[in-house]
Amino acid sequence: MFVENNKAEHPNSLHFLWLLCIIYYRHRNKSFVPVFITTHLRSPGCCCSPSGQRRRNMDVKNQTAVTEFIFLGFPGSSSLQLPLFMIFLTVYLLSLMGNTLIIFLILMDSTLQTPMYIFLGNLSFLEIWYTTATVPKLLATCVTKVVTISVAGCITQYYFFFSLGATECILLAVMAYDRHVAVCRPLHYSLLMSVHICLRFSAASWIGGFIAPLLPTILISQLNFCGPQKINHFFCDSDPIFKLSCSDTFLVEALGYTCSSVVILSSFLLTMSSYGNIVVTIIRLSSREARKKTFSTCASHLTVVTIYYGTIIFAYVRPPAKYNFTIGKVVSVFYCVITPLVNPLIYTLRNKDVMKAFQKFLSQKRFLLGKKMHGL
Repeated sequence: MFVENNKAEHPNSLHFLWLLCIIYYRHRNKSFVPVFITTHLRSPGCCCSPSGQRRRNMDVKNQTAVTEFIFLGFPGSSSLQLPLFMIFLTVYLLSLMGNTLIIFLILMDSTLQTPMYIFLGNLSFLEIWYTTATVPKLLATCVTKVVTISVAGCITQYYFFFSLGATECILLAVMAYDRHVAVCRPLHYSLLMSVHICLRFSAASWIGGFIAPLLPTILISQLNFCGPQKINHFFCDSDPIFKLSCSDTFLVEALGYTCSSVVILSSFLLTMSSYGNIVVTIIRLSSREARKKTFSTCASHLTVVTIYYGTIIFAYVRPPAKYNFTIGKVVSVFYCVITPLVNPLIYTLRNKDVMKAFQKFLSQKRFLLGKKMHGL
């Protein structure tokens, strides 16, 4: 009666009832809850009654009913999509061929089986999978109106993309340390960077890279997703995924931002520290020819580092609220598509040892082909 009279006399009684519901929900196991409250809260219309609980559970089920997402890619007319498809496909194929060629040359030529080129082979192998994790969906968005991915597939793509990205950051820092030891402590290089130690560094880069995004990925897999299903990107990046979640994403966003910032900035600072010491050592060299030769061994790596870190720092080392989807997609093209192609081009065209091994390989092929033709 108390509740009914209150409801009749006061227009804001509905708010009062909601307050009682909250009190009951939080203290439903406490013995001191007034009986008149529990009597009313058992009514079918109350949010805390069994039927109200069932309705709320049904709402949650409806929110988690999303089973797949739709990539929007780059919007535009069909006349623009086809040229984009051809450009991205060409760059992707060249990247695959260039990185595969570097791996092949390092495996076939014994003179390239040194720590520097072992790291380079790891980087090329990584770039092949890094592009393959994202570019096929990018190509599909250019030629197909509706490109979908399952929720599980999206989370898997997120994990492998960020794992490979973290591995590349660590690997670039290790490669910078390798050049630092070679230039600043050449007499101790064989001791500090033996093939055995090099393989340990490579393994640690892969293990560390795949551990870094593991916890954010687990938290993302626990999120509930509801409509709209459209991802405003060409792959499952972090911010577009958070945008579609119906759950509270504060914790996973903060954790993901922290992990990305720590991995990127720590590896970047280590890389810059190594190159800072290299520059100081080069300046101290008395011979101009020696300075030129020493710097040329590091110039290609420094170019790759500048391009890669410049784009990923812009993309991920910033508050999540500042994310712009259009700019994010454009920047993503640089580190997902262009950088994996630039790496083999820089390392082959600017590196005399790799070019020499490539020319040697071509000469052997010509000799074998000529011998076969002569036999016929």
